[in-house]
Amino acid sequence: MANGILNNQFKQRFFKNKAAVIALLFIVFALMIGVFGYFIAPDNSPNANRMIPEIGSKKPGFTILLLKESRATLQQESFFKILMSGKTEQFSYTPITAYYFKKDSLVYTKYLDEGVTETQTKILPNTITQEKFKQQFIVQQTFYLGTDKFGRDILSRLIIGIRVSLSVGLIAVIISLTIGVFLGAIAGYFRGKVDDIIMWLINVVWSIPSLLLVFAITLVLGKGFWQVFIAVGLTMWVNVARLVRGQVMAAKELEFIEAAKVLGFSNSRIIIKHILPNIIGPIIVLAAANFAGAIIIEAGLSFLGVGVQPPQPSWGLMIKENYNFIITNNPMLALIPGLAIMLLVLAFNILGNGLRDALQVKTN
Repeated sequence: MANGILNNQFKQRFFKNKAAVIALLFIVFALMIGVFGYFIAPDNSPNANRMIPEIGSKKPGFTILLLKESRATLQQESFFKILMSGKTEQFSYTPITAYYFKKDSLVYTKYLDEGVTETQTKILPNTITQEKFKQQFIVQQTFYLGTDKFGRDILSRLIIGIRVSLSVGLIAVIISLTIGVFLGAIAGYFRGKVDDIIMWLINVVWSIPSLLLVFAITLVLGKGFWQVFIAVGLTMWVNVARLVRGQVMAAKELEFIEAAKVLGFSNSRIIIKHILPNIIGPIIVLAAANFAGAIIIEAGLSFLGVGVQPPQPSWGLMIKENYNFIITNNPMLALIPGLAIMLLVLAFNILGNGLRDALQVKTN
């Protein structure tokens, strides 16, 4: 009964906080984009890595005709395969500015650079009509956020790159909660020498700057996708352990915990079934903050070259590849992924604040 009342109070408080609700909706929206990214992105090739060097570093809204030429036998791919890693690239793309048909040939003007073109001729396959060739192999594409220096679609890489940010946040939080809750609960419940040893470990890790610790772990584990997750997670458990330790120390003195001891319940049962469920609120709030922190750390690592490696898209890596354009005529190449990082981190911070306010039960 009491739990039901508290749950209703929590929902009322949370949904009254419009900023927190909007942040939650934004995070859910980002999650859906991350999951179904390859079905949403204009470039659904693996890692959104379709390179068209002739149209590199174009501004948002750039539109051009593309001539598709088959370079592999067309094959059907499963829904799950496309969902996870994209669709195998089966065409090469040539940017063109104009074209016309001459008997059994296609004459087109190839785009080489701004103001530079070249006229070429392509013989049509005998099995295809001019109209069918036009419909299937000549497409007009608009790059709504422009292209990077390799001619890749910024929008597509931004969409696929959200997977890295959300994944590193999720896995880092899971790792940090697993280690932090375990060590914090043991330290706060048993105290004594166990507490002293765990607190010494916490203080040692706490004294090392997070970025340096991540560097050290990354150098040991190597560069890569999964290594970043583990490295970030192993640096974020300290906050969790300190919080859980304090909460367990306070909860341990409550009457129902004393009653559980008198009834002969085991220490593990008391911790897992009676203490942790009653301190879950602050842990959730801290998990939201750690999620935001993990996104920033991953972006920083990728920017410095020790995080996610090319061609896999990462927002931090996109900034690294394009930050030189900030002082040139196309700053959006670096500003767009930076803005995406800012919005996602802001959403998690606002959500964390909303959860904190909603879980704060006032007593008279």
